[in-house]
Amino acid sequence: MITFTLAVFFLLITPGPGVLSTAGLGAAYGFRAGLPYIFGLFVGSNLVSLAVVSGLAAIAFQIPGLRTILFILSTCYLLFLAARIALAGTKIAFIRAEKQPGFWAAITLQAINPKAYVVGTTLFSGFILWPEAFLFEVITKFLIINIIWVPVHFTWLWAGASLKRLNLAPRTQRAINIAMAIAMVAVVGLAALST
Repeated sequence: MITFTLAVFFLLITPGPGVLSTAGLGAAYGFRAGLPYIFGLFVGSNLVSLAVVSGLAAIAFQIPGLRTILFILSTCYLLFLAARIALAGTKIAFIRAEKQPGFWAAITLQAINPKAYVVGTTLFSGFILWPEAFLFEVITKFLIINIIWVPVHFTWLWAGASLKRLNLAPRTQRAINIAMAIAMVAVVGLAALST
């Protein structure tokens, strides 16, 4: 369970469309404006997880080899994201918000966010906690994910709002990107060890 919890933390804290847009919204509009957006991301994230659990995870548990294929695809996508972040140079890889998105925009983002599906697939099919108690495992995973999800996204919103006031040196911005990429690669390693 510790490995799963660490994987959840690293998967959620590393950049993807959800956290990057949250930080971008905070940087552009401030902390308070991001609250409805975070609530929409929360609802959307849980809807995506339900879709994964009710469809892809059920299939993965019945078809031999499909779990491995999903794991390989998830791993490749996460490594791709890590490379993009590490190679972003001296610009912190936040997604800029051109206009203030709200609750429904966040739900829509999660519905089309490939990282949300990859993370859901990785967490629900890549980490077996109780193979004989599927429902208990799913409920426990939802609880752990959401307990970590909420403070992580509020932290990204706060970070975005805070960075608006700072003028970071290019070297610092590059170091932040490399640290985020290393965290994402660590998730891949944890998932590989768990399977």
